[in-house]
Amino acid sequence: MTVNKDRCYIKPVALPCRQLWLTAMLFPLMMLHSSCRKEPDQPRPQENDTTVYSAGIYVLNEGLFNQNNAGLTFYNFSDSTAETDYFFNKNGRGLGDTGSDACIYGSKLYIVVNVSSQLEVADAVSGVSLGRIPLFDGSKPRQPRKIAPYGKYVFVCNFDNTVAVIDTARLEVVRLIEAGRNPDGITAAYGKIWVSNSGGLAFPDYDNTVSVIDPETFSEVSRYTVGINPYTIRPDGHGHLYLISRGNYGDVKSHLQVMDTLGNLVKTFGGFEALGFTVAGDTAYVYNYDWNSGKSTVMVVNTLSMQLADEQFIKDGTDILVAYGIACDPVTGLIYIADAMNFTGTGRVYAFDKTGKLQFSLNTGINPAYFAFLHRTGIPGN
Repeated sequence: MTVNKDRCYIKPVALPCRQLWLTAMLFPLMMLHSSCRKEPDQPRPQENDTTVYSAGIYVLNEGLFNQNNAGLTFYNFSDSTAETDYFFNKNGRGLGDTGSDACIYGSKLYIVVNVSSQLEVADAVSGVSLGRIPLFDGSKPRQPRKIAPYGKYVFVCNFDNTVAVIDTARLEVVRLIEAGRNPDGITAAYGKIWVSNSGGLAFPDYDNTVSVIDPETFSEVSRYTVGINPYTIRPDGHGHLYLISRGNYGDVKSHLQVMDTLGNLVKTFGGFEALGFTVAGDTAYVYNYDWNSGKSTVMVVNTLSMQLADEQFIKDGTDILVAYGIACDPVTGLIYIADAMNFTGTGRVYAFDKTGKLQFSLNTGINPAYFAFLHRTGIPGN
């Protein structure tokens, strides 16, 4: 696939772009050649250099419900190319039906496949499958939704009111923990596992709670009340958790909320609706798609002041048709926004710097929504 680099900026889900890294590496050599007196040779980087760099980005394409066409796109920084059907090309088969989350933990890439009720595990570098973990209660699918790594395990919340605990060495389910109704969001933060209980399968009788799980005892220790139909939940690093409460898709709108670790609902942001977000440093990048107007917006929230800092993150006129996912690469600082476009064909991902300017873009599969960043140590290209 080709990558659109016609527009370049400096901006937000993550930051110094690959071109900036190359400039930083070449600058000492330029100075050495232009110097009027010979300087001592600088030590060469060692093969065991512990510098962390971004080698690539996995984009999980949700696909279409009941069409068995979830897919994985991989963008390789070494040659600036995107391979749209990466998982299929590596394994000779598809992922299954409806990709719903992904993460890299240790040397493994974990992919949640909701309707197929599988957790796909692949080698994070090669993309080659290491196995599939079925998530069923007898013959009944648990419908896994989201994943969060912690310690020796990954925790997967399932629509059947459970959280599966999976041993990352044995690649098998070792515990099942009861949570609230239809969990649809999970994160590991402040020594606990936080689970958003949506009740989304019981319309209009939604759940409105967050379960707190002790990862040492594998038990629910608290359950707190939030807005109805909670979804994505993320820590801000300041003792709070941000979450999306999606409302009832009618008179109760979808909002960004903030809670503390004692379960107190600190703030509900008014003035704008929110469908998803990511947190990077002291900033939350929040997106919304208005189904009535067909307009996507990306906003900036200061997590220290808990105030809306900017109503429009994108500054260069880049048009996101249908904002469908967002993430920040913690190494580069670049913010990635997924665009589902028409929901049935090729999607697109845009990479922005912290100033809201486009750095590059790439084509994906159908309905790109989730990201996993491949970080490596050493010298890029080796």
